Amino acid sequence: MATKKAVIPLGRVMVIGGCGFLGHHVVNMLLRDHQTTSISVVDLKCISNRRPDSDGVKYFDCDITNLAALTSVFEEAKPNVVIHTASPTAQGSGASAHALFKKVNVDGTICVIEACQKTGVTALVYTSSASIISDNKNDLIYADERWPVIRGKAQTEYYAETKAAAEELVLKANRQDPYKLVTSSIRPAGIIGEGDRQAIYHTVNIYKEGRTGFQIGNNDNLFDFTYVENVAHAHLLAAQALLVTTSNSVVPLDHERVDGEAFLITNDSPTYFWDFIRTVWSHAGSPLGTDHVWHLSRDLGYVLGALSELFCAMLRKPPTFNRQRTVYSCMTRYYNITKAKSRLGYRPLVPLEEGIKRAVKWSLEKQEKEQ
Repeated sequence: MATKKAVIPLGRVMVIGGCGFLGHHVVNMLLRDHQTTSISVVDLKCISNRRPDSDGVKYFDCDITNLAALTSVFEEAKPNVVIHTASPTAQGSGASAHALFKKVNVDGTICVIEACQKTGVTALVYTSSASIISDNKNDLIYADERWPVIRGKAQTEYYAETKAAAEELVLKANRQDPYKLVTSSIRPAGIIGEGDRQAIYHTVNIYKEGRTGFQIGNNDNLFDFTYVENVAHAHLLAAQALLVTTSNSVVPLDHERVDGEAFLITNDSPTYFWDFIRTVWSHAGSPLGTDHVWHLSRDLGYVLGALSELFCAMLRKPPTFNRQRTVYSCMTRYYNITKAKSRLGYRPLVPLEEGIKRAVKWSLEKQEKEQ
């Protein structure tokens, strides 16, 4: 669904992680909908999701935890807007996974902030996560930005801990003397879309393996998912707002501010969890309804998840079903995005079911190629 050309020129834009799932959609949207002077992409290896040379996007292979190398890239590209989307996938719970989360999400973000400050970048928009206000145990019901960020021992997912730490650093850097940098953070919930190798990809696999005949819980829990283009759109709205902020001599009032602020982003269409799953299966080709479905209680699902983890540990392979996935499938987790609507002017560009349809189509095509 095309949008009108943005009114506010963005100038020289750099997308960090611009070959990744979210990042390459940001690049696509910049080319399609925005006025830019130049677009540069930084990624560890700029192999996937590259645009044709004719589009004029400049690609830089760079480890963002290497400050000297990153600063050199900034000095060459001279961005005035930086969109920082780089992050490992939120999977893994061992020491090596935790070390990677810390290295990229925290140490890498420290380097990005310093490179922005050293080279005179005007605006930095960071990709955080809605998961930072969840303890992954208790329900989130119409949660908004006033809800506390869960940190330390209370945060059961180390990935979310590192995203929260990075967001804190980014927002602290806002208007930090003597630098002119203004910053903002976007907290997307449950990103799906083309390039998604987590939620949609695995759900399609479950259908293809014939494992659609079960449901954990009563399916009375609302959950938020967000189509990736809508998340990209929110980042670019934030970038525009930050540029407007710097062009004004007066600091915005608290209820208008975008700089130094975080914004929850969803499709504004919370759906019952298993309705979402079955919509994915339907677009993947499933003709089945719910007559064949066995209903398992949350407690039984938790026990089966623990047994799956134990069995897979013996085989030295990651489990496809575990206790945390049982918790997620029974948890209420949806958000209030009034702040993003009022301050960014955000509205989803693509409805949720259309986003699911596009994501499933991509997953089926990708799996066909990989066979």
